Amino acid sequence: MPATLFLCGQSIYDCMEKEMDAFSLSGSSGVVLSDDSNLVKEVKVRNDSSKSSEVSNTVNEKKKKKGKSAGTKTAESIPDDDDYVPAKSKKNQRKGKDASSNQVSDTKTGAKKDLAKDDKINVPSEEWVTQKILTLVPDFEEQGVEDLQIILRPLSNYMRPMLINYLKERRKALFTENTEKMKRLLDNLQKRLDESFLNMQLYEKALDLFEDDQSTSVVLHRHLLRTIAASIADVLFHNLDMHNKLKNGIEVEESQSLESITLNSAERIALAKSFPGSLTKKALAVVEALEGKRVEAFMTSLREMAEESGLLLKKLDKKLERSLLHSYRKDLSAQVSAETDPVTLLPKVVSLLYIQVCSKALQAPGRAISIAVSRLKDKLDDSAYKILTDYQTATVTLLSLVSVATGDEEDCTSDRILSKREFLENLMPALKGLVLNTSQS
Repeated sequence: MPATLFLCGQSIYDCMEKEMDAFSLSGSSGVVLSDDSNLVKEVKVRNDSSKSSEVSNTVNEKKKKKGKSAGTKTAESIPDDDDYVPAKSKKNQRKGKDASSNQVSDTKTGAKKDLAKDDKINVPSEEWVTQKILTLVPDFEEQGVEDLQIILRPLSNYMRPMLINYLKERRKALFTENTEKMKRLLDNLQKRLDESFLNMQLYEKALDLFEDDQSTSVVLHRHLLRTIAASIADVLFHNLDMHNKLKNGIEVEESQSLESITLNSAERIALAKSFPGSLTKKALAVVEALEGKRVEAFMTSLREMAEESGLLLKKLDKKLERSLLHSYRKDLSAQVSAETDPVTLLPKVVSLLYIQVCSKALQAPGRAISIAVSRLKDKLDDSAYKILTDYQTATVTLLSLVSVATGDEEDCTSDRILSKREFLENLMPALKGLVLNTSQS
């Protein structure tokens, strides 16, 4: 092949190598476009049968000149496989003309295995390379060459092995980078799960206080499932999805693992089905538990999914429970002290009271607050309980007025809303005093 052709080929190769970055980072087999073959076929169609005969005659003449030895015949007859012959096999071929047919067979077998391996990792096909050459040098047809394949095929065969090697090196580098990312991702995920799962166990213990009231118990269980439990599951699903992508050679930004993510049921199911092997079944069990009525079912399924993923979930012991309660009490006290919204204040005070008098971290939605307040009657003195119930009653009234307000100037509801809000604001210091004085003592 003329040196000028290889010089031209090197220039084209440099351009093609830049495009290989996107190719190497893609896990989709769709990168080798089916439409590429159509462009190549257009070139082939333009060559009439007489030109094909000329090419055939030229090839036959070259074969006659080179001789009819077995080694030469093998090299000429299987050009497609020759690109993939392992280095060791090529050395065997160079040992001499007396190479046996078994060695040739082994070479073919090795080539086919290498070809199959390359197919699995999505390497550029000969037609893909040819199409890229035509795209980069569209004026090849103006060079006066009757059969473009005389130029395109040698160029393609020259570039393709180098592109494949470049691609493999890029993938190797990406694999190393992704391996490090996967380790960091799992380490960060483990830390997040340690904290959130311990808190979840802490909140779960408070549910025992309401097991004798079935309707309230269901409300509390569902609230915990829809809030804290869902948040834990979403973090786990999101990070395992990222881990799965990294494992499959897909580039992912590490910052995404630190983001707060909120998924709906359909999104969780879709992610669960994308997980490998038996992890799918474990993940679907978590999704089902989130839609259920019992927190313990979620806790069990979450443990099983975490174990399947190689993650460990710590069990809450007495020492950890006391430490978490102390931290939670301190945090809630700060929130209560800084709270200025009279409506938002009530559930925080109720939660803090449950820590102080029951040593339980209650997570209660608005519709369960009245029941939670009534359970404190025997735990508080009469004056404290009256402040709490008066505040709770006024809060319910205010929310009812707000829900029916029309915004009409003639509607007296707005005046009643202002009056009730003012009443609550005046009562806020007394309500805060129920918990802050005790917390600070």
